[in-house]
Amino acid sequence: MKKEQKLCKEWFKSLQNTICKTITNIEKDFGSSCKFKKNKWKSGEFRIIEGKVIEKGGVAFSNVIGKFPKDFAKQIPGTEKNKNFWSSGVSVVLHPKNPKIPAMHFNTRFICTQKSWFGGGIDATPSLKNLDQKKYFHSELKKMCNKHNKHYYAKYKKWCDEYFYLPHRNEARGIGGIFFDYKMDDWGKDFSFVRDVGTTFDFLLNKMIRENMHSKWTKKDKEIQLMKRGRYVEYNLLYDRGTKFGLNSAGNTEAILMSMPPEARWK
Repeated sequence: MKKEQKLCKEWFKSLQNTICKTITNIEKDFGSSCKFKKNKWKSGEFRIIEGKVIEKGGVAFSNVIGKFPKDFAKQIPGTEKNKNFWSSGVSVVLHPKNPKIPAMHFNTRFICTQKSWFGGGIDATPSLKNLDQKKYFHSELKKMCNKHNKHYYAKYKKWCDEYFYLPHRNEARGIGGIFFDYKMDDWGKDFSFVRDVGTTFDFLLNKMIRENMHSKWTKKDKEIQLMKRGRYVEYNLLYDRGTKFGLNSAGNTEAILMSMPPEARWK
């Protein structure tokens, strides 16, 4: 398993660099000189950017070895006899300044206890309705999934719709995407799929941001965006599995909460 862990760790680290380069180039082409600030800690590195296009963005890489708290371990496969774990992954949250660009979220991870599995996904949270944008986003995800398995898209889209849902609001967080967890079918095929998820996210963020970063927006559009960000905060603090996992696995609190938007509003 050490070979697999090494390959995953190297891929996640390279993906962090790729995504940061894509975002930096977007800022540069917009006329911004903003760059990521790197924050290293004992088990990884999280990078934050506050730019003219991405008002706040975070791209975190982690490689954590630890032991789950007793109560939390009961929720994790393969911890019946041993609560030790190894985990590595990349997490990305992008909160754009322009309300016509959707907030975008991505995460992939490989976790090892007495069992091992992949998890992650891609989703988008627009502030304003754009049916063409939604259709394109899902068509690209479906195309990528179909390269690996014709059943993946329908299965993981449904999982995403159910996962990114705020029951106390009775509403979805955004337009969905794909979400998967405890993926342990065939390591080689699963790793290939996870790499494709990462490169597809990099492609989508580049295309969707560039298509909308020069669009004009109104004060009313911004107010709607700030309200939508409030929903984002509610979801991440109340329901997000990655947030709970990070806080219960000795993760870096600042890196875990980098998903919080720079500004939000409630009525």
